[in-house]
Amino acid sequence: MAKGAHGSRQAAWEFFGTELKRRRENAGLTQVELGARVFVSGGYIGQFEQAIRKPQLDVAQRIDEVLQTEGFFERLWKKLIKDSPFASWFEEVVELERLATKISEFAPTIVPGLLQTPAYVRAIMVSGNPFATDEYIEEKVQARVERGRILKDATRPKYWAILHECVLRVPVGGPATMAEQLEHILTLARVRTILVQVLPFAAGAHPSIGKMMKLMEFEDAPPTAYTESLLSGNLLDEPSVVKHSLEIYDHLRAAAMSPEASLTLIESAAEDFRQCASTS
Repeated sequence: MAKGAHGSRQAAWEFFGTELKRRRENAGLTQVELGARVFVSGGYIGQFEQAIRKPQLDVAQRIDEVLQTEGFFERLWKKLIKDSPFASWFEEVVELERLATKISEFAPTIVPGLLQTPAYVRAIMVSGNPFATDEYIEEKVQARVERGRILKDATRPKYWAILHECVLRVPVGGPATMAEQLEHILTLARVRTILVQVLPFAAGAHPSIGKMMKLMEFEDAPPTAYTESLLSGNLLDEPSVVKHSLEIYDHLRAAAMSPEASLTLIESAAEDFRQCASTS
């Protein structure tokens, strides 16, 4: 996603918000009144109007019903989501990442998206899309790199990652790419932008074998959990399910190496890849 494309999409969402405010006021409704009729808070309506938060499709449809806009907001929503560089089932996750006050991730096989370098992303995208054009690959690379910018914002979320040791050993993109990727993680950890732990091979079985997990907490909303399979994802907000997910993460954290020992292991893996790259 080029910067210009991102800007035009944001401008389109701002248009969505401006139209929502105009039509709400024409209907003589306050944000609280409209929110009550479409089953969200008045604060959410305000965030929709400011393009801070994007509504789900069912909310856009209910807004059309209440404001009698003949499907205008549903059609605009579908157009904007269609133009997104992210899969439809991941679009909401991206929006929630921007709003989260804390993000906790467990990565079983590859580096989490928010931490990936361009070369690492490119290697993943090419392997999964062997017939794609360079333009398509670069759009996906830029979109994922753009996601990671939230860790550099002044209002960045607290970010805690648990990486299985497998993440450090699989040579995605080759030794040079891996060395650069691991150095990037070390840099973020050393300046305390993120906190990282490694779950070593020696830990054996664990409660989330083979499954990635992302937990997000918010200032004004309940926490959510997100898990992913090959071509789909599940955003979970049922309180009992999220509570159980938090317990699983606590178990992973307890089984992982300390942050200090984890950085030492990551440094060692990075050095191994650097040496391999220099001799290849």
